[in-house]
Amino acid sequence: MKDYSKQVLTGEGDTDYARYMRTDTLLSLQRGPDEVVHRDELLFQVVHQTTELWLKLTCADLDEAAERIGAEELESATGLLGRASLGIELVTGQLEMMRHLSPWDFQLIRTVLGHGSGADSPGWRAIRGCGRRLEAAFAAMVRRRGLDLAELYRSGLYSPEHRLAEALIEWDERISLWRVRHYKMATRVIGHQVVGTQGTPVDVLASLINYKFFPELWQLRDELTRTGPMAETAL
Repeated sequence: MKDYSKQVLTGEGDTDYARYMRTDTLLSLQRGPDEVVHRDELLFQVVHQTTELWLKLTCADLDEAAERIGAEELESATGLLGRASLGIELVTGQLEMMRHLSPWDFQLIRTVLGHGSGADSPGWRAIRGCGRRLEAAFAAMVRRRGLDLAELYRSGLYSPEHRLAEALIEWDERISLWRVRHYKMATRVIGHQVVGTQGTPVDVLASLINYKFFPELWQLRDELTRTGPMAETAL
């Protein structure tokens, strides 16, 4: 009979779970009780560290989706984009934990952040790069197939191309919703008329909310409204 109490993987940790998940290393990455200036540093670090992990997965899915689009595998690309959107939704949801961070307590935590800023997040920097690659892959596919995007939305409903376009819009919108939530979280914790740890005014975050990775897909909504049955009232 198989002995399940015997661990079979090599590596650090007492169990195969710990060895595969590297939990000893993972759980040592937060500042310890003898290092923190406030207990909520743990909250602050966990939110940001898990965000980086989700963004790592999201970027992997986005890059794979771009490759699938280039290979004309639109259905699998659409599935990967759904996963990426869910990753951003989870990242957005965990910002709710920051509601439990007192604005005054955060002022103490800021004393140990140096010039550390979310602007230096490797995950969000990677997201921007992935978004550009994805946009280029989609644009190339549109050219290859000679697609008229507005006509696709008029008569190509539920086609592979239409589902892909909507998956791109969903992901783009999820990023904007995260930016809204992040901006509101930042102003709730430190205010509007102040600067962040790198000297950037907090309200600059608001200017990023309207950034679009797929402007053409958003603009075609204007075209559909201008040419639709209610065109005269839309002018």
